[in-house]
Amino acid sequence: MIKVAIPNKGMLSEPAIDLLKACGYKASKSVKSLSSIDSANGIEFYFLRPNDIPMYVGNGIIDAGITGLDFCAEALSPAIKILDLPFGASKHCAAVPEQCKYQQLDDIKNLRIATSFPSIVRSFFKKPDMELVVLEGAVEISVGLGVADAVVDVVETGTTLKQAGLRILGQPLFLSNAALFAHPNRQSCPEIRNLLRRIEGKLLAMNYKMVEYDVPSELLEKACAITPGLQSPTVAPLYNKSWYSVKAMVKSEETNSIMDKLQDLGCKGILLFNIETARV
Repeated sequence: MIKVAIPNKGMLSEPAIDLLKACGYKASKSVKSLSSIDSANGIEFYFLRPNDIPMYVGNGIIDAGITGLDFCAEALSPAIKILDLPFGASKHCAAVPEQCKYQQLDDIKNLRIATSFPSIVRSFFKKPDMELVVLEGAVEISVGLGVADAVVDVVETGTTLKQAGLRILGQPLFLSNAALFAHPNRQSCPEIRNLLRRIEGKLLAMNYKMVEYDVPSELLEKACAITPGLQSPTVAPLYNKSWYSVKAMVKSEETNSIMDKLQDLGCKGILLFNIETARV
């Protein structure tokens, strides 16, 4: 049985649990427990602080885990990213007082900078000895309280920084999203390979739909060019020998355009289906 860590709170927690449930895992969190066992799939889930997960996975205490790229980078963890996940997007940005003179990131490298991610900040500026004020949270208020001259904080909309009288300076220092990590010696074990396949299959299903339609034989080649599928569309003859039925996977964002093209071509009975999960 392998051990897999899931964020116990924050913006990564609910999407991670929902994704695992959609992949057939029993990853429910009990109010009184920090772990749960899915004996059918050979996994014990642990609900941990997202910034602690890189340490547990990197040291091999936990075999794999879902957390943010920024938490793994900050912990300098040897855990290996095996799959990016489509949630938890954020960016680490520097901010300074609205009326100050600084215009470029290089202008603040010698100032007192407040942050919750000192490793990321030092790595970006390539300055191990820079003066940092390390805080657990509420970084944006540090300038107003006089303990820092600038901040580097996680930004979603920038509203919190603006309310604190700060403006974002330059480009993000670090772009982050959720990812599945594994210990280097465990990434190839069967249970983790199966976990990876299931998540990949679910993500593929989220990005594709199945289109099915009938097409006259003389238009079959043109229709298949519109819906080539992943490798090739499925084509089957109908009772009426001059017609064929075609099935193909198409990208979700292209479905309406594809259906319009098929209808304009002369196809009939054009249907669209959601895909629950997939393997390719």
